[in-house]
Amino acid sequence: MARYLLTIEYDGRPFVGWQRQENGFSVQQAIEDAFLSFCQESVSVMSAGRTDAGVHAKGMKAHVDLTKPAKPFQIFKAINALVRPHPVAIVGVREVADDFHARFSCIGRSYRYRIVNRQAPLTFERGLAWNLHRKLDAQAMQRAAQYLVGHHDFTSFRAANCQANSPVRTLDRLDVYRQGQEIVIEASARSFLYHQIRNFAGSLKQVGEGQWSPENLKEIMEAKDRTLSGPTAPSDGLYFLDAFYPESAY
Repeated sequence: MARYLLTIEYDGRPFVGWQRQENGFSVQQAIEDAFLSFCQESVSVMSAGRTDAGVHAKGMKAHVDLTKPAKPFQIFKAINALVRPHPVAIVGVREVADDFHARFSCIGRSYRYRIVNRQAPLTFERGLAWNLHRKLDAQAMQRAAQYLVGHHDFTSFRAANCQANSPVRTLDRLDVYRQGQEIVIEASARSFLYHQIRNFAGSLKQVGEGQWSPENLKEIMEAKDRTLSGPTAPSDGLYFLDAFYPESAY
């Protein structure tokens, strides 16, 4: 038995999300089907996180166990060939220790949320970003974001159906910046609440449009009331960027 760490990139538009589900085709199923064709073995691909329908990934991490070990490069080539035509790519494979776990060994995760801030509708990037027409003040959004960094009760940014035991999280980083017509929101933490980043994005939009001041976001967080915060931003603009592990985990 050998365990491998996969780094995975995917376009979430055709999928019901990362996890296998009865109501549609998932990223996990696409990869597990490819492994079945590769090694004639049913495997479970365990990820560092679960993305919703329409959410994308640049560097999702997952592990898989194979009873018949193979060289990482063989896995890389075979799975990328067999997963076609689905918009999924294995961008890295490495062998890891038997006790490594993509989810439980993880000490941090990072996400990006993309807003294309222009009057024209999206064409090539439809489904890959949130298209907002009103001019956004990225500097005001950045000032507001800093009130959320740190150890807080994030009830105001938690989905109603979130199953986490506690709304308290430590947000290590939340940055907002403009690149031409694009507003980028980047967040890092050990873990996130369900829809937390999409709810951040919806609330930061309110600040960017001038409907709220940066200080209002601090007040909303302290109120611990989801009904006071902004809308949940669409899944289109959300990307799982990376998962982080201590060197000893490998």
